[in-house]
Amino acid sequence: MKASKHSPRALLCSVLLSIPLFGQAETVNWANWLTGQISKHPEVLAATEQAAARKEDAEASEQPLYNPELSVGADRTGSENNFEAGLSQTIDWSDQQGALKEKAKLIRLSAQAGLSEAVLTQTSESLFALVEWRATTLFEEIAESQQQRLDALLDQVEQRQQAGDLGRADAELLFLNLSRQLSEVAQAKAAVDRAETQVRERLPDWRPQDGGIPEYIWSALESQIGEADLLAHPSIAAARAKWQVLKSEAEVARRKATASPTVGLSGGRDGGENVVGLTFSIPLNVRNNYSAEIRAANRRALEAEARFQALYRKQQYDLAGARASWKRYDKQLRRWKELSQGRVQRSADLLEKQWQVGDLSTSEYLQALGQRAESLKTGIELEKLAQLGLIELLSQSGELITPFQ
Repeated sequence: MKASKHSPRALLCSVLLSIPLFGQAETVNWANWLTGQISKHPEVLAATEQAAARKEDAEASEQPLYNPELSVGADRTGSENNFEAGLSQTIDWSDQQGALKEKAKLIRLSAQAGLSEAVLTQTSESLFALVEWRATTLFEEIAESQQQRLDALLDQVEQRQQAGDLGRADAELLFLNLSRQLSEVAQAKAAVDRAETQVRERLPDWRPQDGGIPEYIWSALESQIGEADLLAHPSIAAARAKWQVLKSEAEVARRKATASPTVGLSGGRDGGENVVGLTFSIPLNVRNNYSAEIRAANRRALEAEARFQALYRKQQYDLAGARASWKRYDKQLRRWKELSQGRVQRSADLLEKQWQVGDLSTSEYLQALGQRAESLKTGIELEKLAQLGLIELLSQSGELITPFQ
């Protein structure tokens, strides 16, 4: 589907398309793929149709309020045929159409903000799902690698036991660790299956071989962090637009309460003579002056304003919390990388050599292997939390996408 400037694809590319990057071509390609996938999601399609419908409502609000009325009549008096034709027009005395045109502009802004909000939600949830899937696949790799190492170790233990180098207790201890590892592998694979279904639900054409978020995307995301204009955040913009629409509706209600006169011109024949008539009518707002409707519209506008202010205030705190959380996780991740510096990857072979020469007992070796696996998992978990924190930060600031302007 070709993307128009009003489509979700035009709303999605934000940080991924709006800044210079080292791997810009790859970034643009991946961003285009992601935007294409998100634009196919039923929630985004529904939001697109809703926005289109609201824009049609806006166009309807801009149309003239009153159409001219044509009236014709005929009768017969004795031998005379009488007829009359008239044309009347109600005058928009209080300029309701002016207020409705202003309302139409605000409806369009509200529709666009609502679509941007849906796109932002789907973008962040899709990235969340990809991060979670990658972490679970790495956990699965660690669990399988640990199982393979324990399988190989079991063969060695049995050989050394037959040679009298190790006791039966070592084999039993290894068997218990291997049994527990089988359960961990099963749980890790189940977690991957669940994470995969979450990604497929959000990205229809995604396949596991497509992988997660490319590494070069993260530098692009980090470079977008700055002082955000929360008034441009889709959720805030949608709430503000709703308030403005209701405020304009209050003005429409006020002008509608002013009576609009109707002027008519008629002509015909009556009793064999030509007649011309001029009519003027105006409603008398005596029994109902529509003040209750005006007060209700004003109250709705005040409610929407209060909700907008509350949401804006909440968003400020949510953004501050997301920023602090991401900084905390990012700092700990950097610290973990400094501490590991490849040590964790090399430690498995070193531990095995120490066990082979007898510097480590079998129980100490198994404990060290478990600690090594936990350290690897810690690094993966910290990386996942830092990435999720970055996505949440950009989602809370509204910088994860750039709404159409």
